[in-house]
Amino acid sequence: MNAGTDLTPSEDRPKARRPIIAIDGPAGAGKSTIARHLARYFGLLNLETGAMYRAFALKALASDISLEDLPALLALANHTSIHLEPTGEGNLVFLDGVNVTAQLREPRVTDGASRVSVHPPIRAWMVRLQQNLGAAGGVVMEGRDIGTVVFPNADVKIFLDAAPEVRGLRRYDQLGPAAAAEVQPEEVIRELRARDERDRNRVDSPLKPADDAVLLDSTHMSLDEVVGKVEAIVSGKLALEPSEA
Repeated sequence: MNAGTDLTPSEDRPKARRPIIAIDGPAGAGKSTIARHLARYFGLLNLETGAMYRAFALKALASDISLEDLPALLALANHTSIHLEPTGEGNLVFLDGVNVTAQLREPRVTDGASRVSVHPPIRAWMVRLQQNLGAAGGVVMEGRDIGTVVFPNADVKIFLDAAPEVRGLRRYDQLGPAAAAEVQPEEVIRELRARDERDRNRVDSPLKPADDAVLLDSTHMSLDEVVGKVEAIVSGKLALEPSEA
């Protein structure tokens, strides 16, 4: 992650930061899928920051801490380590050294991530972690406030959106067979609408597009169409060529 331009012996100039691509949007908009594709396509690292909130929510839930109890959450944060390990199939998420990736899409965990994220001190802690992860550039970071708060100077900002009903069905399809058998699509859509309400109306870092973000509504688009659009957006703004890897 410390990649940059090489210095020649006769030139004492600082290393140039590689590009940062910010992908923001509400739950179920396809941020993770698009970020993984862009990272592979352009040879960048994919850092899924939303997974960090889900990992912290998982720990709070496992510790029987109320997601509204800010002092207890802050005390928990002081003893929490979250590490992302990018792979060709997506990020592995390690919570206090344990791989918890498989647990992070459970409905109670995704709902818990939205609840802990409304607390400004928790968001400030997470933002510092995320900024450290992406400081060297060469990354695609996805979340809800990457282009507005975490990296307001990102080289490319894309805000993905879609109708709540479409996003809810996409999220339902992401559930494993066991989880899908316990809930109905309507319940997933209802919970997603509630999460939208919290995310868009929280006092600190509300979900909204950056002023210079490219807005992309995928309600009536196939995945291939969305992929083609984002590839063109990135290529048009940056001198990046597809990776041969």
